[in-house]
Amino acid sequence: MITLLITVLLVGSNMDSILKQGVVFQVRSEITENPKISESFSSVDEFESFVQMQIEQRIKTLGLDEPWYSPQRIGLTMYKILTLDFGRATFLTSDSGSSDVKEIILEKLPRTILLFTTATIIISVIGIFLGAFSGSRVGSVIDRLTSSFAVISSSFPVWWIGMLMIFLFSFVYQIFPARATPLIPSSDPNYIGSLLYHMTLPLITIVMIGFGSWAYLVRNFIVGIMQEDFIIAKKTIGVDQKKIIYSHALKNAAPPIVTILALSLSGSLGGAIITEAVFDWPGMGRLYFEAITVMDLPIIIGATYILTVFFLISIFVADLLYGYFDPRVRVG
Repeated sequence: MITLLITVLLVGSNMDSILKQGVVFQVRSEITENPKISESFSSVDEFESFVQMQIEQRIKTLGLDEPWYSPQRIGLTMYKILTLDFGRATFLTSDSGSSDVKEIILEKLPRTILLFTTATIIISVIGIFLGAFSGSRVGSVIDRLTSSFAVISSSFPVWWIGMLMIFLFSFVYQIFPARATPLIPSSDPNYIGSLLYHMTLPLITIVMIGFGSWAYLVRNFIVGIMQEDFIIAKKTIGVDQKKIIYSHALKNAAPPIVTILALSLSGSLGGAIITEAVFDWPGMGRLYFEAITVMDLPIIIGATYILTVFFLISIFVADLLYGYFDPRVRVG
């Protein structure tokens, strides 16, 4: 709510100006597209007077004649956003041609979730098992390789590696398309298959950049836990090494891992702007980028609200899982 209110207050004056300009453009387009209306006036001044009257009536009907900072308009705007009534986009449209912000977001959101949730799950699975394996063999070759790869992969931004991957696999070897947007319409029966094929290259890139740091974090958690007394006791009584690592050590490392996983899932949706723009993936990130480029404020506010809701939900789920893995939290 606070984030939403701050966003509305920050963009309120610009939104008011853009909405009024949109009304002027819309009214003039409706009138000029009907020759009978323009031919019914004997002079230009009479025509302009009629157009201005129509604009003022439309502004009054939409409630734009009130100052943007008036309690009525701010309250009405907050109510509409909370009920997912984001209004109509100023410039952008959905694939079906609709300018309803809610429809545009609901069209893009599943694609971002598909790409980044899939990538986050793959990254976390690889990172957890590779990190646990490395943490149980401190100083080994695999441990050094994992730590080195984590440092190197974390040093490069995704967009730069993404451009290299596009150049290599799209232009040199021509295995994957350079653009991640399918060329067939979303109504085509083959669209899902084409979408999965087009998301392969960005998915590989995100996973390749992300799993090293995950493995390094888990490795450090495991190294610390392996020094605990209860782990040494289990080693002393002859418990199998694999059972100690993957059953006892990983379970104790689960609370911080779950917290990082939840934050990664929500953060990946918000941080998808550059990645989706580089790969031209038709999701929320590219929508955000295009909306910022043309200052389509209804979409910026709608997308901000949706991403904030996802962030709060992920924090709530992380708290529940934290309590499940660490009974001390429930007791407290």
